[in-house]
Amino acid sequence: MSVELMVWDEPVPISRDQARAAYLAVKKTEPAHGPVPEVAKELPGEVTVYPGHVLVTMDLDTMDEMSARVYAVAREHGLVCYDPQRDLVHNVGPLGAYEGMQLHTGDGMIVHDPDLGLVHDVLATMSPQNPFVALVVFGRHFMQVSPDGGGGYELEYKESELSATAVRELEEVRRAFHEYATGDRSFLARHSWRRA
Repeated sequence: MSVELMVWDEPVPISRDQARAAYLAVKKTEPAHGPVPEVAKELPGEVTVYPGHVLVTMDLDTMDEMSARVYAVAREHGLVCYDPQRDLVHNVGPLGAYEGMQLHTGDGMIVHDPDLGLVHDVLATMSPQNPFVALVVFGRHFMQVSPDGGGGYELEYKESELSATAVRELEEVRRAFHEYATGDRSFLARHSWRRA
């Protein structure tokens, strides 16, 4: 089984719906012929060039490692990257406050310097196949969330010590992650934390 990612240029951040529509429209067209764009030469996996778009196909076994490389190359070139398997779009920005911050998911996705829209969208993908989402600034602090089994979420934050709190609504999880990613610590005062 193979999986795909598509990269292309967009002047402004786009939504998942816009990215999905662009991906589906391009897949109905014929591949381009002629010179291969420079970015396509840097991408891993099997590369197919379409007008204005590059499709990367990879094996399921190598998806996590190769996807991380595709995300990085797309970011280096200022390109959007759409992941149709997860229905997620990786925009160039806006970014959080911490250079080098990483987004980790329980289904193996790792993104360096994720855009805030991706962080927002990926939180809705938690499931038995994707049991957690974490934002990590290695050596400094992190925030992690996982479903608690009762319809809510266990939110954890670590700076000097690991603390946890129960959160009922996904929108509140998204708010806390956004605040954390942008350097705002309002989530600390808004919740009752306990040592984890």
